[in-house]
Amino acid sequence: MHSKKIDEHTKKHGTALLGGGQDRIKAQHEKGKLTARERIGLLLDEGTFTEIDPLATHHYHEYDMQKKKFFTDGVVGGYGTVRGRQVFVFAYDFTVLGGTLSRMGSKKITKLMRHAVKTGCPIIGIMDSGGARIQEGIMSLDGFADIFYHNQMASGVVPQITASIGPSAGGSVYSPAMTDFVIMVEKVGTMFVTGPDVVKTVLGEEISFDELGGAMTHGSKSGVAHFVAQNEYECMDYIKELLSFMPQNNSQEPPVNSNDDDPNRLDHGLINILPENAQEPYDMKEIITSIVDNHKFFEVHKLFAPNIIVGYARMNGQAVGIVANNPMHLAGALDIDSSNKAARFIRFNDSFNIPIITLVDTPGYMPGSHQEHNGIIRHGSKLLYAYCEATVPRITLVLGKAYGGAYIAMGSKNLRTDINYAWPTARCAVLGGEAAVNIMYRKDLASSDDPESLKKQLWQPPTGQ
Repeated sequence: MHSKKIDEHTKKHGTALLGGGQDRIKAQHEKGKLTARERIGLLLDEGTFTEIDPLATHHYHEYDMQKKKFFTDGVVGGYGTVRGRQVFVFAYDFTVLGGTLSRMGSKKITKLMRHAVKTGCPIIGIMDSGGARIQEGIMSLDGFADIFYHNQMASGVVPQITASIGPSAGGSVYSPAMTDFVIMVEKVGTMFVTGPDVVKTVLGEEISFDELGGAMTHGSKSGVAHFVAQNEYECMDYIKELLSFMPQNNSQEPPVNSNDDDPNRLDHGLINILPENAQEPYDMKEIITSIVDNHKFFEVHKLFAPNIIVGYARMNGQAVGIVANNPMHLAGALDIDSSNKAARFIRFNDSFNIPIITLVDTPGYMPGSHQEHNGIIRHGSKLLYAYCEATVPRITLVLGKAYGGAYIAMGSKNLRTDINYAWPTARCAVLGGEAAVNIMYRKDLASSDDPESLKKQLWQPPTGQ
């Protein structure tokens, strides 16, 4: 008698492993996509996945839904290890009713999120979902609301990472945006509040899925995606690399890695990176890779707001977050997008005990009506707030220009940065010399017969060295 029940239970587990069935698995593969279980297997250390609630089904009976019951109900989740560290993970299963979220699916996800917070482990979500399950109506929307609430409760307590490897529409896009990092797979992941059909109906605008909410759109324009991966394998590598820089939770220190790079190593090539003419651009990433362990820098948000650089590296094995102006783009000036990008990065690092290194070379905040009308004051202040509230160790190095409000915002000492250094090429001022002369000697220049000669007498362009 008992053996019969065990056999039935084993059979159900076998059925659950097939999700929506072999035909739907085949259709998923034909799209060039892995299944939810294959993705989890790719992420976790082999043989470490323990699934939670594999036999769950929905309890809805209208619209003939009693005939459309599948084990797992569209969400595969549990826990395992990534490079030996325990994480919780859930993946929407597109082979089950298009990966739509049901009330039961949301309960599975929120249970995992509660366990993650309780045990102090990172949580990783893999998106491939048609959004709310329409047949369940408001119950599905309530499910999304529960997930959002748990995203907020986990924020700053355990790291949250999202992989977008399929469609996400409507309510399903907000949970990824509430997590700490989003990785999208090019030509596969899409995210939008309303799809192309709605856009066409309401606005008469013809636009493709990829143009509206594809990986490159969110990686370079909206900033929703922190990383754009070429395929699912690279996506999982990004997650593993990210985790290597962060602790399990906000009560722990980030992992320290031993390496053979002498912390007292001198790089005599540094002096040649800055140009003689201080008005010429240079590649700040060359500076970064020169001063970190083994010249390795893991850039975050690479395609978005490139006038500021953020990312991770190690110094003497210690994980550090780096924030740096990039003179190669907009001369390193701060604007709305770069302020938001850097502020969010700083606040994450402050939550998880990761020191912040700031490299400064900026002519100021970006001028212009577009910036002013879209809230540069409101958004620019977020960067000030992030530096002011940070309690992790902070070191700032001024390499070149540090003018005006941007001098203050980029980790200046009066924001209580721990140590501030300046290279001999540093120039800290309210504004650049030429602009200062134009304002301070406006009347003299206006009345002069040769204003350009007078200006040259009053101001000489600085050299880089």
